[in-house]
This record gives sequence, structure tokens and C-alpha cells, in this order.
Amino acid sequence: MKQRYLANVATLNYSPEKCCGCKRCIEVCPHGVFEMQGQRAGIIARDNCMECGACAINCASDAIVVGKGVGCAYAMINGMITKGNPDLGTCDCTSDSGSCC
Repeated sequence: MKQRYLANVATLNYSPEKCCGCKRCIEVCPHGVFEMQGQRAGIIARDNCMECGACAINCASDAIVVGKGVGCAYAMINGMITKGNPDLGTCDCTSDSGSCC
């Protein structure tokens, strides 16, 4: 089962015209955000993005940019465990401490 995070908040930006079709984003994304659509990747589940940045780091053509936003893995996992909404107060992704993101 794919985890859906918060609706319409992901900082994921994708420029399909830059995509070279290497499929790396599909291979590294833990939540199935991307899928091949013809010769290029396409976003099929933006709300699944937890902003880990694996897709952007591995993109061979710099077609993907992910900023630090509300997609904190710690808050997401905590929400799954408690079967509630992610508690964004448990994470400070804007700090330089890197404690949870």
C-alpha cells in the first residue's frame, strides 16, 4: 500500500521537457510518485511525495527539484503509527540540524 501524505503541499517540481527517460526517479522513489509515460517520466501521485529528494538527487537531466517542505519522514511515520494525521510539530525541516529529514 502506498502512503499518501498531505494533499497539495509537496514542493516537488518536475520539468518534463528536460526528462531524458532514464527511469531513475521511478527506481528510487519509495512511494510511486512517477511512472513512465511514453519516453518520459510523469508524475502520477504527487501527494505520495514525502520530499525525501531521492528523485532529484538521481535525476540524470536535472528535471526534478524538491525543496524542504512539510514532507518530513519522521512526522509521516509517526502519523502512520498513531493512525492519525502526521504531527508536523514534531519536525523542524527548516532547521539545519537535519534531525528528521
